[in-house]
Amino acid sequence: MPERGAAVLAVLLLLGAAAPAMGQSTDLDASRRRLEEIRRERDRLEHQQERLQGQVHDVNDELSNLERQRESTQRIVSEIERQIGGLASQLDRSSAELILAEDNLAERRAVLERRLVDIYKRGWLYTFQALLAAESFGELLSRYKYLYLTSEQDRALVTDVEHLRNRVVVERNTILNVRTQLDRSRQEREAEYSKFTDLARARSRRLETLQRSARRTERRLTTLQKDEARLNGLLAALERARRDEAARGALRGTVSGPGSITTASLGKLDWPVEGTIVYRFGRDTLPSGGIIRWNGVGIAATTGTAVRAVEGGKVRLVGQFGTYGLTIVLEHGNGYYSVYSHLQSAAVKLGAAITKAATIGAVGGENSDYGPHLHFEIRGENQTALDPTTWLRKR
Repeated sequence: MPERGAAVLAVLLLLGAAAPAMGQSTDLDASRRRLEEIRRERDRLEHQQERLQGQVHDVNDELSNLERQRESTQRIVSEIERQIGGLASQLDRSSAELILAEDNLAERRAVLERRLVDIYKRGWLYTFQALLAAESFGELLSRYKYLYLTSEQDRALVTDVEHLRNRVVVERNTILNVRTQLDRSRQEREAEYSKFTDLARARSRRLETLQRSARRTERRLTTLQKDEARLNGLLAALERARRDEAARGALRGTVSGPGSITTASLGKLDWPVEGTIVYRFGRDTLPSGGIIRWNGVGIAATTGTAVRAVEGGKVRLVGQFGTYGLTIVLEHGNGYYSVYSHLQSAAVKLGAAITKAATIGAVGGENSDYGPHLHFEIRGENQTALDPTTWLRKR
């Protein structure tokens, strides 16, 4: 009977130890769900970064994205650390339960072995001998009750041994599974640490690149501003010369013809080259991150594509013009000029009269940030830059 009480106590202890394990399993499941949510968030950020890198954008968006990815990775590492702590606790409890189950199994087996030895020594006729040796009916009932209780204890002992043996198998499998999960979690943690380090380095490299790019962009914007001022000065000088010539002609009684571009030309001019617009008139962000205001539009086209005059006019400039590259300027009268830059070659001479749609050069710009393209501007009165898309035909 003392042995059976010990067995019952062992089973109760095992059941009691299982309760916190169930609670810990719930915590691990919740942690795994949080981990999956964080990973989905980081995947979304990675896809967003790929889209950002494939288009002209404010570089602050990319830096912010990298920082959020780094924060997500840190949260993933924290969740994995929490899981590792929970798994380690579960492993300790399972190991303790295994030791307790093995001790109880060894004890119950020892008792069972002694009982088997006793039964073997007494022989298989012992039961009949014990009953037949009774001297009265009351003693017979007492002996029968004793033998019955003894057999029940033996049967319970065998059942306890079987249950404890199964319990040992279960705990060993549990420990094996927990160790496997623990190893996998540690590998995931190392992979996330590596990713965290890579993101930190990527952010550092991007910042260094942006700082260098910012310096280059600043120098480039300064040069662009100087070239724009030079072009404005050139156009102003050309317009003064045109007006002086018109005034002299008026004194001689010569009446100059109407200009080829007027406000009636809005939305009716032919495109100088067919292609998609890679940057538009007005404020824009350069691929390097700088802010610029375009006085014209960039039209993508294959290198060498013919560039045509949007209207008839007179060639007032043919040559290299700083950051504009090879440039042609046509005068159209009424204070209007058209500008064609980033050319590969020119097909007109200075002072030549050009008809509408005449080929004046070929597309270049292959070494620019936007690849082969034509930079096209329309200037109006007082050299004001006008949005070319309002003057060109709708497509």
